[in-house]
Amino acid sequence: MKTEVKICGLKTVEAVDRAVALGAAHTGFIFFPKSPRNIEPDDAGRLAERIRGRARIVAVTVDAGSDELDEIVSALSPDMLQLHGSETPERVLTVKAVYGLPVIKAFSVREADDLRRIEPYIGIADRFLFDAKPPKGSDLPGGNGVTFDWRLLAALDPGLDYMLSGGLNADNIGEALALTGARAVDISSGVESAPGVKDLKRMEEFFQAVVRAEADMAGNRAGENR
Repeated sequence: MKTEVKICGLKTVEAVDRAVALGAAHTGFIFFPKSPRNIEPDDAGRLAERIRGRARIVAVTVDAGSDELDEIVSALSPDMLQLHGSETPERVLTVKAVYGLPVIKAFSVREADDLRRIEPYIGIADRFLFDAKPPKGSDLPGGNGVTFDWRLLAALDPGLDYMLSGGLNADNIGEALALTGARAVDISSGVESAPGVKDLKRMEEFFQAVVRAEADMAGNRAGENR
């Protein structure tokens, strides 16, 4: 499997172990009290120790203050930080300098203009994550199970390092990869049986769907080259 998969919102031993066994490149722990996937830093740290060195450990925060980040980084020792709020380029630079960790900066997308917001962050954020804009009334910046028009990403520089997120599941990942050519994807609600409850069977089905999509795309490329 060439596509990097990040399973986000992990909260249990079973889900963490299964994610890594299936081939997850990244495991995400969410620190945002309004989220059903919120986890306490110490609990996340204990889960992370089970898989350290086998998948990158990502701490996901939303406009977190310095004290909160200190606590999270101390308890989790993450490999990366994901900033999923309205953090400015200056804030991203500060976070990188203080913690010495690479940063994924998330952006919500609904229309082409939303992608222009990344420009001040290019060369600052180590990777971007494109999620769908939350539905009206939602308190969650991500994990809402909604998609956006993936065709918008065709306007990006082909060399831009990003993760595709937002409403992905086993049924639509093939189309998403074919349209975007994304090299990394992030999934949370798409492998859940209820908000915040990871479903091990759905996780397996998602990874199987990624493998099938990769095979289909490789076959299509081979056909085009004949």
